[in-house]
Amino acid sequence: MPSDAPIRPIILAVDDATDTLSLLTDILEDAGMTALVVRSGSNALSLLAQIKPDLILMDAVMPQMDGFETTKRIKKAREFAHIPIVFMTGLSDTEHVVKGFESGGVDYVTKPIVPDELLARIRVHLANSRLAQSARMALDISGTPLAAVDAEGQVLWITPEGAKLSSRALGSKPKDPNWKEAIAPLLAKVVQQRSDRMVLYEGPDRSFYASFAGEAGPGEYLIRLTDSSASREDELLRKQFDLTGREAEVLLWIAQGKSNRDVAAILTCSPRTVKKHLEQIYHKLQVENRTAAAMAAVRVLMRR
Repeated sequence: MPSDAPIRPIILAVDDATDTLSLLTDILEDAGMTALVVRSGSNALSLLAQIKPDLILMDAVMPQMDGFETTKRIKKAREFAHIPIVFMTGLSDTEHVVKGFESGGVDYVTKPIVPDELLARIRVHLANSRLAQSARMALDISGTPLAAVDAEGQVLWITPEGAKLSSRALGSKPKDPNWKEAIAPLLAKVVQQRSDRMVLYEGPDRSFYASFAGEAGPGEYLIRLTDSSASREDELLRKQFDLTGREAEVLLWIAQGKSNRDVAAILTCSPRTVKKHLEQIYHKLQVENRTAAAMAAVRVLMRR
């Protein structure tokens, strides 16, 4: 029989001080969270091979492998890149604060730990993490060809349609792990140049492009992937109805049954912006609603 009890967040605490770990365990368990504790960075890495926590509390100063190096190693693993890491340190000077953020941390608290402050920060970062995961799931479901990469072009996550399009551009299979390495240098250039249209592959029948779509978070950049067939459809609608480039994109996605929220996620803008574009589209197409606009677009696309 299914339980209505809320899921307890799993928090991993990494600290070489036994008394600190004991205090953290009490704080987290009393707040309805599950506490996992380890006393070194190497033990944290070993534990992550077995379980994926929702958030990590990381001591900055530890012997052998400090919290900064441990965090860097955690963030190199793509399956852990989304886990928020909050530093715990008695070092509050700017140098160490900056070092914590640069290594991949999202926040820091100073020792001695204030329970209410710690819990407040944890809850904020858990909520933000859940929103980010929900957004990615929505993009997956919407069929958006989108990827998030780091500054070196390494894929942090990619939607199913994005994986299919990218692998087709390289002539490989979506499950082939090597295609991500092959495409990384090109995606790094897209990030560096903030390119709105860079050729990934150009062939006699079909070409593939990548466009910089914005920053998803610290060190995480969104890349929109398209192919020449989509570009031709955009251009066809633009010329037929005298639309702007963005209006043509909105109309194309509306014709494919996407909601305003889906379109906003695909084009990395707000639903309100999509609504404003739709108002202009209705006026130019001389229609009253999205259904009529979608039907007009489909009729044009079917004639090509």
